[in-house]
Amino acid sequence: MPSRAILSTIRLIIVLITSLMLVHAVTGVGLAGSPKSKTTSNPLASAKTKSAGNQLPAAVEEMRDGILAAVKSGQIEDLQVPIAWNELPPAFAKEATPDPIDYFKKQSGDGKGREILAIMASVLEAGFATVPTGKDVENNRLFVWPRFAELPLDKLSPEDEVELYRLVTPAMVKLMREQKKWTWYRLVIGADGTWHSFSKAD
Repeated sequence: MPSRAILSTIRLIIVLITSLMLVHAVTGVGLAGSPKSKTTSNPLASAKTKSAGNQLPAAVEEMRDGILAAVKSGQIEDLQVPIAWNELPPAFAKEATPDPIDYFKKQSGDGKGREILAIMASVLEAGFATVPTGKDVENNRLFVWPRFAELPLDKLSPEDEVELYRLVTPAMVKLMREQKKWTWYRLVIGADGTWHSFSKAD
């Protein structure tokens, strides 16, 4: 039988090995895929990669997705689906538009409404701003695309300006800065999922 000294040495070795395993498990030092190795990324970089949809109320995201699905079909007639989700049609111009599809075709440079679909897609993919409205806890915000419609255009970061120039030309940006207001298209959805408008801002 092993002597007491040998048994004591074996027990000591087991204790040391167990302690080392516990240290690695807690700190993640030197272990691939450990909790620590997963949390060393830059939190600011992670924040920048979050999609807009992840920050939207479910009803707003559903409407946005419905509009984008119609847009990406390439058929202006498919916009009838998200339009019909509203109790009242969204506002597309200062005057009433009894036939929105026909109106969009006439406003579109190609005559089929596809230019309008392209504009709508670029607007909805440019990030949004939130505007408080009223005291209704469940519906006290409007979600506005693009976010630049609610930002001071003369105080944008270089990164923001690059994104803005993907939407509109530098000449248009210069004019809007002179007028001190956004004059390109904006799309508005309420917190309850109601599509309020898609039109050029006044």
